[in-house]
Amino acid sequence: MKTIKYVVYKEDKYYVSQCLNIDVSSFGSTIQEAIDNLNEALALYFDEPGSQMELPVINETLIGETSINV
Repeated sequence: MKTIKYVVYKEDKYYVSQCLNIDVSSFGSTIQEAIDNLNEALALYFDEPGSQMELPVINETLIGETSINV
């Protein structure tokens, strides 16, 4: 069993769920659907040969927002 951290955010009309340990993400019409779809995508990812790597340990997470001049 692997423990992962993820973030969910809304982008247009969909919720996006993004794993913070590895570069895997998914989406759904609801928050729960996005999380369920992420779990399915992660299961498929770890089912692939060679994907049994060590996950980076994430002890703390912080979501921030900033503004830049572009």
